Amino acid sequence: MRFARVLALGATMLVAFAACSSGGGGSTATASPAATAPAASASTATPSDAPASADTGAKPEIKMGSDGFYESKLVAEMFAQVLEANGYTVTRNLGIGARQVRQPLLEKGDINITPEYVGSGLGFYDKTKVTGDGQANRDALAAVLQGKAISVFGISPGQDQNAAVVRKDTADQFKLTKMSDLAAVQDQLRWGLPPDCDTNPLCKDALVSYGITYPPKQREALAACDAPIAQALQSKGIDFAWLCSTQPAIAQFGFVLLADDKQTQPAENMTALVRDDLLAKVGDKAAFQKLLDDVLAKLTTEQLTKMGVDVAVDQKDVADVAKAFLQANGLAK
Repeated sequence: MRFARVLALGATMLVAFAACSSGGGGSTATASPAATAPAASASTATPSDAPASADTGAKPEIKMGSDGFYESKLVAEMFAQVLEANGYTVTRNLGIGARQVRQPLLEKGDINITPEYVGSGLGFYDKTKVTGDGQANRDALAAVLQGKAISVFGISPGQDQNAAVVRKDTADQFKLTKMSDLAAVQDQLRWGLPPDCDTNPLCKDALVSYGITYPPKQREALAACDAPIAQALQSKGIDFAWLCSTQPAIAQFGFVLLADDKQTQPAENMTALVRDDLLAKVGDKAAFQKLLDDVLAKLTTEQLTKMGVDVAVDQKDVADVAKAFLQANGLAK
C-alpha cells in the first residue's frame, strides 16, 4: 500500500521542469461501452509489425485495462503489444482510473487483463496481509482472487513503492546507503515528511523502527511522491524525502534511494491480473502466461524509472516507449 495511490500522479507534475510534447496510446478494436466510459482517449492504429496469424480469429479478444497514471498505462501497453504480436486482438481501455474504479470492472469482465501492484492490490482486499515481501504479497493476492476467478501471474523484480531518498551529496557526506544509517546523523538532516506522517504507520512507525526520534528536529511538511517535495530536495531545502521508487525525479536529479533494510514498506512488485474465463479460451495457458511473465521479468526499478522520465518528463508516446523497451529486451521485433 502506498501512502496514497494518487501520489503516483505527482511524478507527472515534473513535466513543468522540462520541455515536453504530446503523447498517447493506441487501440486495435472498439471498446465495450461499460469499459469505455471511464477510460482515457485511444486511437485505432494497429502496430504494423504485428505478424499475421492464421488462427487469429480463433483467439479470444483481449480487453486490456489500466489505472489512470502513466506507469500502469505503460505496462498495460507492453502487455497489449506482446499479445498483438502473437495474434491476439486487443481492445485498450487504458487510464480507467483508480483501483476502486478499475478492479470492479475486472471482476465484472468489462476488462479481462490489467497490471497490478501486489502490495496495493492485496491491500485493496485485506490490509492486514500486506508485507514487505513481494512474493508473499503476490501469493496472498492470488489466494484472495481465486474466489473471484482471477489469476495472478508472476512478479517483476522492480517495484514502485514508498522510497526513502536523499541527494547524492548527502549520501556521500554521511555514507548513507540504507535507512539504518539515518539514526546516527538524524539531527543533521532536514526531513521532508508528508503532513499525515504523525498518524501514518508507513511513515512515523517506519522512522521510529529505524531509531529516528519522532518528530525530527528539522521537519518540513510536504506531500510524498509529489513534485514540490522532489524540488525541495533538489534545491537543498530538505535533505530527506519520501518519494515513490520509480518517480522520474530520482533519475532526473540523480537522487539516491536508501535500502529499506527492515522492510517497513509494503512490497509493490508489478504483476498481471487475468480473468480465468479468458484463460479458459487461450488454449495453452502456460504459453499465454509466459508472454506476460517475460515482460514482467524485465521490469526492474531502474528501467521503470527511466521509462517514467521518457513518458512523464519528456512526454514521449506511451506506445513508442513500450515498443522500444520490448525491442531492446528481445520481446518484440
